[in-house]
Amino acid sequence: MQMITFTKKKIKRIATVASMAAAAVAVGAVAVFTSVGTQAVERQLPIYNVERGDNKIALTFDVAWENSNTAELIEILDEFDAEATFFVTGDWCDRYPEDVMMFYEAGHEIQNHSDQHPHVEGMNVNELISDTKACSQKIEMITGETPTLYRAPYGEYDDSLITTIEGMGMKPIQWDVDSIDWKEPAPEEITERVLTGTRSGSILLFHNDLANTTEALPDILTQLRDKGFEFVTVSDLIYHEDYTIDSNGKQVPISKSSLDINADNVEAVMAQYADEIAAAGFSEEQLAQAAEAIKAGDELPEEVMAVIAQVTISSETAQSSESSEQDIIIESTK
Repeated sequence: MQMITFTKKKIKRIATVASMAAAAVAVGAVAVFTSVGTQAVERQLPIYNVERGDNKIALTFDVAWENSNTAELIEILDEFDAEATFFVTGDWCDRYPEDVMMFYEAGHEIQNHSDQHPHVEGMNVNELISDTKACSQKIEMITGETPTLYRAPYGEYDDSLITTIEGMGMKPIQWDVDSIDWKEPAPEEITERVLTGTRSGSILLFHNDLANTTEALPDILTQLRDKGFEFVTVSDLIYHEDYTIDSNGKQVPISKSSLDINADNVEAVMAQYADEIAAAGFSEEQLAQAAEAIKAGDELPEEVMAVIAQVTISSETAQSSESSEQDIIIESTK
């Protein structure tokens, strides 16, 4: 059985997909899917933060310079029972393999920050793949684990980078709270920025080899802990399946629900959401085709599945209805 999950707010998308599937079955118009897919695809985004209600957050450190405060960072994080994610370059692995192992053995995760810290926006795809693989191989040689997350140098990315990195089986990770510690502000300024911006599901950005970070971190962790935040790795913060990424880069989970669209109730559900469907511009004939497609148990083509993968919850909808959204399931038994 194939199961596809949607929210109530996306019912007009369901009508779109179902009617497209019916049209394809009727006339074999594969080009329709290509056209609609192109229209539906929005800019590719990394994960900036995560929709969570449990106050879990992720501390991350970009590691590409020297190693002046490795021991201090480990000691501070250990004091607060805080797991962190260190995005290290392959070059740093070459120069400081013992430090990489120190972070790893202290219980932190080591992830990919490129091999040579190049400017990657617009980078040749083959060069990007080569650079990324080189870093992953070096991390694996030291820790025995292959990185599954990638953070681009300088925070740069474009659609090609996101697609390439995801095609390599890795998730691109950004951040929503920037400590700006690399600008070397006073520790108090770093603390204020972090405390002001942190929310449940936030990903915080710091850098290693900075004295002001070492000085600010204990106060930051104290106050965040007092606010009820729990420090976890990025791998433990994010969702690894059944999610979308909204237009702001927030990873949003898709949960199963009690409302199913199936052969028995499709017409009733279509009628219930007639206004939304009509607003999307679909005719009664198209709706009838959609209903027949679902009744026949037609499997949705890969092109349509690609469209579904791009569907996101708008920020307005997310803000107004995060707690009340009900999901819709289409079942196909073919």
